Amino acid sequence: MKVVPTELPDVLLLEPKIHGDDRGHFFESYNRRVLAKSAGIDVEFVQENQSRSSRNVLRGLHYQIRQPQGKLVRVLQGSIFDVAVDMRASSPTFGRWVGLHLSAENQRIAWIPPGFAHGFLVLSDSADFLYKVTDYWAPEYERSLRWNDPDLAIDWPSTDAPTHSAKDQATPILSEKDQTAPLFKVAERYA
Repeated sequence: MKVVPTELPDVLLLEPKIHGDDRGHFFESYNRRVLAKSAGIDVEFVQENQSRSSRNVLRGLHYQIRQPQGKLVRVLQGSIFDVAVDMRASSPTFGRWVGLHLSAENQRIAWIPPGFAHGFLVLSDSADFLYKVTDYWAPEYERSLRWNDPDLAIDWPSTDAPTHSAKDQATPILSEKDQTAPLFKVAERYA
């Protein structure tokens, strides 16, 4: 497994070794020993979740203020723009974000450690998204962060052309909770 650093040192992009031939391909999407040796990540995953979303659906930015979850995320079908925001007040990268293109085609996997808000925007007609988490979902501790916060200035791509900016794009499809999420400057954060 190849580990690709991102602009935020704790968020990692993982590229599995893909074995292919005329029949198709095979790769290990998760191997605890390989992940620990390659990326220094030795955690126990306690839950796995899968979602399907349509083009222009934006899920997030979510985090749990207690029972924070580390997430190992990947796309089974389709293409997304995946975002992590550092919510750790004591971190040198506090308030910074990183965006990664994940797709069924590139087979990349992202590691989002505990202490980050996380979300994604669907760029394809639909996307199946799979993620393993290091702690159980705790709705009483779940928090959201405004997807279009001007202080964060996340440069979400257009869902029509993943390489273009979305400044003039229509508002993504959001849940009610995500539409009313607080801004970064008033959101709860980790110590």
